[in-house]
Amino acid sequence: MRRKMVAGNWKMHGNLLENKKLIDAVVTGLNGLHEVGFLVCVPYPYLPSVQNALQNTNIAWGAQNLSQYEKGAYTGEISASMLNDFMCRYVIVGHSERRTLFGEDNHVVAEKYQAAQGAGIIPILCVGETLNQREAGTTEQVIEEQLAAVIKLAGVESLVKAIVAYEPVWAIGTGRTASPEQAQEVHAFIREGIAKTNANVANGLTILYGGSVKASNASELFDM
Repeated sequence: MRRKMVAGNWKMHGNLLENKKLIDAVVTGLNGLHEVGFLVCVPYPYLPSVQNALQNTNIAWGAQNLSQYEKGAYTGEISASMLNDFMCRYVIVGHSERRTLFGEDNHVVAEKYQAAQGAGIIPILCVGETLNQREAGTTEQVIEEQLAAVIKLAGVESLVKAIVAYEPVWAIGTGRTASPEQAQEVHAFIREGIAKTNANVANGLTILYGGSVKASNASELFDM
């Protein structure tokens, strides 16, 4: 049975003092809850302190990105093996901000996905459409292409050790949120599409929704 998960992406926010207050509050609030998986993805410099704070809790930690390369002259990049030094179990790949702001295409995302899995780290593969693509009626085509690049490189069976996150670009940081019905439709499309190749993989796949999720709308989204 697939496990439900709640993941928080800190993006480029935080400092040591603010992080401690947040982590303390999250640890207290989630104490004793084990039926759902919890995860925070933090900026690279804070991985050591977050690891130290969470290592004896029910909350996992991960990174927001990684390099597709194992090592080499890639100034400013972080490899999967470096993430392993801080016991990262998860890493986000293909977030829309990486795709749109930093030019990561489907092939690069697929390479990063494969690099994560090669190091034993679970990739959280982000897929989603822009507002123009949704209005043009190409949401399913866009997401199918994003998934196909990963499946072509790593195989559909690789999704057994991965999470897919549907994050419509038009709902990230805009205050706009996909309706529960819109999110449900895309989640169903993703699962049904994968099932055409491997039903067992599709049935076990955890799919998240991200995009302006907050306390006021989380319950109705999770109910779908």
